[in-house]
Amino acid sequence: MNGVMRSVWLAVHALIAVPVVWVWLQTLFAGRSTKAFSEQADDQSRPHDQALVVLIPAHNEGRGLVPTLESLRAQLRDGDRLLVVADNCQDDTADVARECGALVIERRDTSRRGKGWALDFGVQHLKSQAAGPTPAFVMIFDADCVMLPGGVDRVVAHCASIQRPVQAMTLMTVAPGSGMQQRFAEFAWRMKNKARPLGGRNLGAPCQLTGTGMVFPWSIIVKAPLASSNIVEDMQMGVDLALKGHLPRFEPLAILTSKFPDSSEGAQSQRARWEHGHMATLLHAGPQLVAAGVRRLSPALIIMGIDLMVPPLALLVMALVGLVLIDLAWWAFWGWATASWVSLGLLSMFTMAILLTWWRHGEGTITGRELLMAPLYALRKIPLYVAFVFKRQTEWVRAKRDGE
Repeated sequence: MNGVMRSVWLAVHALIAVPVVWVWLQTLFAGRSTKAFSEQADDQSRPHDQALVVLIPAHNEGRGLVPTLESLRAQLRDGDRLLVVADNCQDDTADVARECGALVIERRDTSRRGKGWALDFGVQHLKSQAAGPTPAFVMIFDADCVMLPGGVDRVVAHCASIQRPVQAMTLMTVAPGSGMQQRFAEFAWRMKNKARPLGGRNLGAPCQLTGTGMVFPWSIIVKAPLASSNIVEDMQMGVDLALKGHLPRFEPLAILTSKFPDSSEGAQSQRARWEHGHMATLLHAGPQLVAAGVRRLSPALIIMGIDLMVPPLALLVMALVGLVLIDLAWWAFWGWATASWVSLGLLSMFTMAILLTWWRHGEGTITGRELLMAPLYALRKIPLYVAFVFKRQTEWVRAKRDGE
């Protein structure tokens, strides 16, 4: 192997090393207790004279909307409002929402489908005189989530304090007795949406927006580019706002939960939308953020871009294992050991990150013995990644709910 080939191959290692090292740092610094955050939060309080609107886009969600609205209504103050956008619904979503005390607007436009269009419709309504007084803050909340007690005040107080978008912790759970693949998905979700942003906050980094439990000052959300068919509109919105100087911040004391679909069809549809959208976004938006950060000498933008370019957990596992196997083969045939030591070091760091996440945040998901099966879990997702190349999901499709 000549020097040029070795340099190119080491450059590939460096490219993979960036997300691996960042994930390792995030999980390493994700051990701060919530008590420390609670003490810090004592200095923040939600303004009593500034109203909140919780904006909920809902497409055929009548079956499961009640728990969502009840969890939110119990935490609202005088002057706050629940606004449900019944988007192209063929069921009783609008009636259920009204019965629960929410304001409802109905949208009919089958040519422009997706959550982004529904959110824009809701914000445009709030701008109109018919909507009443302009709110100080807007929370975007999915129709299949439940906010744990105290979460609304906590996330709004944080937003009022920094006047930037704030993202609550979003956790997804599986039903008791679920199979190992579903529990692996729950663990991967905790790593992505709990351990990593928690460590990032401790390092002073911004976070990604996850699509629900997001609070914005009115002056920011009213100018945000919402109207689109992007299947991961939350990620793109976070990028757009960050480029305008509105870097999102993570709030670990505000927690909301949702359930993975029990049906395999619903789970596969949901997973394809998330991961295909994530990979498409990281390919163009991640480098865009890094480049903007370099031009503006902004470490926060650079870090947010690197964070966005971290691929899905299973794909990163496969990339690292494949890299190690190739390097070991080259070591055996050409006697070049440098690349093998680099890739083995990266695999060790990533393994440590997974173990730290499981030890600190993985309770109730998978056992230590099952954790050893992680490579097999990753291999089962190969068809999903092949489909990204040959049959990528580009349109928003609502995942089937349980019982449908």
